[in-house]
Amino acid sequence: MDTLVRLLQLLVLILTLPLHLMALLGFWEPLCKTYFPYLMAMLTVNCNRKMDSKKQELFSQIKGLAGASGKVALLELGCGTGANFQFYPCGCRITCLDPNPHFEKFLTKSMAKNRHLEYERFVVAFGEDMKQLASGSMDVVVSTLVLCSVQSPKRVLQEVRRVLRPVTGGSSHSL
Repeated sequence: MDTLVRLLQLLVLILTLPLHLMALLGFWEPLCKTYFPYLMAMLTVNCNRKMDSKKQELFSQIKGLAGASGKVALLELGCGTGANFQFYPCGCRITCLDPNPHFEKFLTKSMAKNRHLEYERFVVAFGEDMKQLASGSMDVVVSTLVLCSVQSPKRVLQEVRRVLRPVTGGSSHSL
């Protein structure tokens, strides 16, 4: 059994050697950044189909969190391809933040399909450092499948708290 495990480990090492070499030479990360959005675009269609009713239920609560303008300033953290856009209520002003600049063309397509939203801008940044966004500028921050893949969830949540507008009158940002 021990020999079989060692042979399988060697086989995995041999099969992944090209990937390790690409990473060592600096080719792997740019390749992933370029092609990961295409993979996500394909996967989100199926995911949204399975999560449709749950997302509708969760995101329907957003309209009650509008600021003084009457519209909801919404930051989508790790926006990816904009898979959540179809579930947001009418009139949300969407700011998208993602560290991968290659998602922007997918966001443009998604916003074209979701005319009920107002697209503010796309910010290329990590969730741990959202200095491009003003403090207290957002009514809602949505983060789906993101906190499991950041360097510091604590720092991301500190930044989320910073960009959320202060709560007045005893209402809450929680969904």
